[in-house]
Amino acid sequence: MAEIADPVPDLVALRRDIHAHPELGFSEHRTARVIAAELARLGLEVHEGIGKTGVVGVLKGRRKGTRTLGLRADMDALPIHEQTNLPWASTTPGTFHGCGHDGHVAMLLGAARVLAADPDFAGTLNFIFQPAEEGQGGARVMIEEGLFERFACDRVYALHNWPGLPAGTISTRPGPIMGAADKFRITLTGKGGHAAIPHDTPDAILAAASLVQQINTIVARDVPPSANAVLSVTQIHGGHAHNVIPAEVVVSGTVRTFDPAVQDRIEDRMRAMLKGIEASFEVQCALDYDRYYPATINDPAAAADALAVAATVAHAELASEPAPTSEDFSFMLQRRPGAYIWLGQGAADHAAPLHNPHYDFNDAVMETGIRLHVALARHWLV
Repeated sequence: MAEIADPVPDLVALRRDIHAHPELGFSEHRTARVIAAELARLGLEVHEGIGKTGVVGVLKGRRKGTRTLGLRADMDALPIHEQTNLPWASTTPGTFHGCGHDGHVAMLLGAARVLAADPDFAGTLNFIFQPAEEGQGGARVMIEEGLFERFACDRVYALHNWPGLPAGTISTRPGPIMGAADKFRITLTGKGGHAAIPHDTPDAILAAASLVQQINTIVARDVPPSANAVLSVTQIHGGHAHNVIPAEVVVSGTVRTFDPAVQDRIEDRMRAMLKGIEASFEVQCALDYDRYYPATINDPAAAADALAVAATVAHAELASEPAPTSEDFSFMLQRRPGAYIWLGQGAADHAAPLHNPHYDFNDAVMETGIRLHVALARHWLV
């Protein structure tokens, strides 16, 4: 595919322009305009405003066919202050492409360039540029606004950069590849009172301390050893003075799982433990448990095809285990068969991790990502 090489420098410049002008979820107005303009320049049918700021470009093959394919790139940034000091660093304080979505956009636009120049395939290809992946469920919103009814996809793929994986290596697996993301917020309410008279005041601080210890036993004692799960308490808020027992303490955290049955078990055990805390410490416990992203589950056939196709363009390997981080492409995979694919950014000692203020997408792997998108399209649309 020598035809890919020439556009890459131009796409690097486009990627760095997007990086310098990051936008948070559902506010990607400038990014969407850049994408829509490029797709229109290529002659694609362009649809804007799907999922608020999402964009879909439709390309029909020159050969007759009924198959359809969706290729998805996320396009939102993170609320992080960038610390790379790069020439193309964010010009918006506190907003930063710290997850490489700028690179995802550039690679998918690169694939659109190649395929629009030579649409030698059968069927219809949908380039899906999705807003608000970072915790706001942009994929779900696009689906609710008729994504798959308006743009049929027999299969759908998404490519995500992956620091720690050797640069240019492509990896995926059948079944679970990313975890379900739950967040919990537990409010413990006592009465509040003088710290010198604790016998007159239900102690929400003491109850919270016991609760944190107890819920950290759930994975160790209530989840089968063969299952993967993570429970982390990440926040405790309560009190304002050294001599006051507060009336309220809030304990928050996250749960990551790959199996809905394990997910149910953890929530059930947490609720049971709260009843024990209420009885033991004479406080009231209110649990807000939000299952905001389901596990990302690859279709086995789609994942196998992805690995076979990837091996024709780069080094490809089967991922040995799923990652506990989450991804809202999971909503798309609940509706359509497909696979989520990782593209290596470099070994851990050479590449900053995702969501780190020193992270930057590795432009050296852009061509590999473009080649993979193109190969997936040509493989499926026959």
